Amino acid sequence: MSTDLQWLLIRKYNSFLVKKVPEGPIFSKEPGNLLNLHSHKYSGLANSKTIDIQSSESGLQITTQKSKASPHAVRPARSTANVRNRSGGRRSLGVVASIARRGYRPDLRAAALGRSSALLAAQKEKKASPPKKVRGKKAAASIA
Repeated sequence: MSTDLQWLLIRKYNSFLVKKVPEGPIFSKEPGNLLNLHSHKYSGLANSKTIDIQSSESGLQITTQKSKASPHAVRPARSTANVRNRSGGRRSLGVVASIARRGYRPDLRAAALGRSSALLAAQKEKKASPPKKVRGKKAAASIA
């Protein structure tokens, strides 16, 4: 079945749609949708080539669907790459960019980089805020 026909069948009704505002944007929670927007370009269900980036305990997990896999397989063939947390942001962004760039889905490169950098920022531990310094009359009173 072609991807266009799949999109026509699932675009109005599927279990991943999120309609919060009646006249606002329609979002989607489907796996493989990098921007979570309900559109054919970013759909993880209607496209034969998808890039899915998820956070895991060890770092980022980048999953791509193999396009040459048999359609009669029980599960679709997937390729998974893991990037550890301690590898750093530049390395993980380079891995994501190289996967998207090498002819797989170059149109999703910017979205994949944005998703991975957002996940990396969310995984970072927050620094403790420094104690507040007393200023003005209170500082002078505490010294004396």
